[in-house]
Amino acid sequence: MNGWFDMSKSSDGHFMFVLKAGNAETILTSELYKAKASAEAGIASVQSHCLLDSSYERLDSKNGKHYFNLKAANHQIIGTSQMYESAQSCEKGIESVRTNGASKTVKDNT
Repeated sequence: MNGWFDMSKSSDGHFMFVLKAGNAETILTSELYKAKASAEAGIASVQSHCLLDSSYERLDSKNGKHYFNLKAANHQIIGTSQMYESAQSCEKGIESVRTNGASKTVKDNT
């Protein structure tokens, strides 16, 4: 099964999306957007940047865990991964975004 985007609305009225892998695991989480159109533009940005290695910023948290940000050409963060125990697991997360990020399937839960 291919991945998809889940778009939702928070209790305070903001919009966000998550990218899900084919096994329904969340692999990328967006920021909060004030407008639904902005969240839709964020999804389009994931779709266009997910294959570019230069779009991935690999980071280490203060507690030693690994994560990544997917960034647009203007260096703004499009989405952030979960925390991973190892750098190798983090790289597998990036591969999953590369595999699933071009999905055209958007489940609108707003």
